Amino acid sequence: MSDLETLEQEILDAVRAAQDVRALDQVRVTALGKKGKVSALMRALGGMTPEERKTMGPIYNQLKDRVADAIAARRQEIEEAELDARLARERIDVTLPVRPEPVGSVHPVSQVTEEIIEIFAEMGFAVAEGPDIEDDWHNFTALNMGPEHPARQMHDTFYLAPDEAGGRKVLRTHTSPVQIRTMMAGKPPFKVIAPGRTYRSDSDATHTPMFHQVEALMVDETTHMGHLKGCIEEFCKAFFEVSEVRMRFRPSYFPFTEPSAEVDIACTFKGDEIVLGEGDDWMEIMGCGMVNPRVFENAGVDSTRYQGFAFGAGIDRLAMLKYGIPDLRQFFESDLRWLRHYGFAALDIPTLATRGVR
Repeated sequence: MSDLETLEQEILDAVRAAQDVRALDQVRVTALGKKGKVSALMRALGGMTPEERKTMGPIYNQLKDRVADAIAARRQEIEEAELDARLARERIDVTLPVRPEPVGSVHPVSQVTEEIIEIFAEMGFAVAEGPDIEDDWHNFTALNMGPEHPARQMHDTFYLAPDEAGGRKVLRTHTSPVQIRTMMAGKPPFKVIAPGRTYRSDSDATHTPMFHQVEALMVDETTHMGHLKGCIEEFCKAFFEVSEVRMRFRPSYFPFTEPSAEVDIACTFKGDEIVLGEGDDWMEIMGCGMVNPRVFENAGVDSTRYQGFAFGAGIDRLAMLKYGIPDLRQFFESDLRWLRHYGFAALDIPTLATRGVR
């Protein structure tokens, strides 16, 4: 056996003996690498005569090709064997029962918001939306809040950094700016609700820096306080799922309504529970009133021809009252245990039909 045959046999034996890709790469480097044995033979061609190169060149190239082919074939064998072993090791028994997966819950705020929208939709109200970041005019001035109104103060309102002109935008303190934008964008009549996030610098068991409100606006040529009372009464009966509800309207003051009132509903305290709609105690639930003519003028509505009512309530507070949630701050703590307790199933879609209210 010649030296070339011996070298080829040694290399092929090493290729067959390699048990993994790493060992095979070591054989490849030893044979075909820059300092490999076959590579050394190829470099030796430079010192041969033309006749010797003509004879030995093809022999060395054929040796190199056979070694390279053997390494490639062995690599494929190793990779296929490793894949078979992995598939056998990671096999899944599809006959096993499905593992229980965590089930998500709908947040009470989202659920109550959908309930409110559903109720007002039955009354013919559309949903209006607006930006969370408002300018001073929409959030305060257009709503008849003067320059010295307490709500403008830093301790109540989140102000953003001044712009180039020195103006400062705010995180809206209520959803009333949506009413202004709605009236400015169209022509009466209007019949909308505006649910959404609002922001005020306050935090305790019944207040958070970010909370949710819903406000309603109805404007036409004939609307009066009686319509306002009837609308709120129908909403309370549908939302709290009671057939009758006792209410009282206490005179109050809001710069954007005149006259204005606070709305209380009758309730009874039974231990840790509150029964709403009847009883000798009272629970405040919202503020309301007839839209101030100055607000109409600011929004471009003829106050000599049109009139209307507006009212607003905290969605979080309504959720607390209906579902017995004691602390508003827990709404925003992202505690999964709390959400599993107070949350709703994804398909528990609120409809008036399911409550039997029409």
